Amino acid sequence: MDYLANHIQALVFCAPKPITEDEIQDCLKEMFDADVPIRDIQDGLEVVSEKFKADDFAMELVKSGGGYQFLTKPAYQASIGILLKQQSKKRLSNSALETLSIIAYKQPMTKSEAEQIRGVSCDYSIQKLLEKELLEIKGKSDGVGRPILYGTSQKFMDYFGINDLKELPTPKDFTTEENAIGEEKE
Repeated sequence: MDYLANHIQALVFCAPKPITEDEIQDCLKEMFDADVPIRDIQDGLEVVSEKFKADDFAMELVKSGGGYQFLTKPAYQASIGILLKQQSKKRLSNSALETLSIIAYKQPMTKSEAEQIRGVSCDYSIQKLLEKELLEIKGKSDGVGRPILYGTSQKFMDYFGINDLKELPTPKDFTTEENAIGEEKE
């Protein structure tokens, strides 16, 4: 496979949506600091297309949506369907994310403290977060009835790609600047 076709393959692979010949040309022009004729790009696309037609590959180059993208071959539809179904089970609902974020910032805390902040019951969310091992029981509170204290687990760190709770965004990261129209500059 030639050098140009390798670059075209990399661009198609990394593009978040179908990439057009013009977009490929613009990227290659900047990369090589020289004009790359559309005909050469079309030839490169054909080389990539032919390569991925082989049975050795589970994906193929497809022209759709006004550009080119890699799509899996129809023969692999069943296994991909299973993967997508399994991944959808792993997603967190908005209520679970809200509960998890409250506990992550205020931990260790009781369910009733989380409910006071959220304003709604957290029973179901906390149960699901415990099942997914994103929360763990950290002990018991000294308060009346000695309620259970919850905190985040190591799996929480893995799930969000952090190594320490200090890496969570600080509240100042969430503030938005107020409208300053009409205010005098100091």
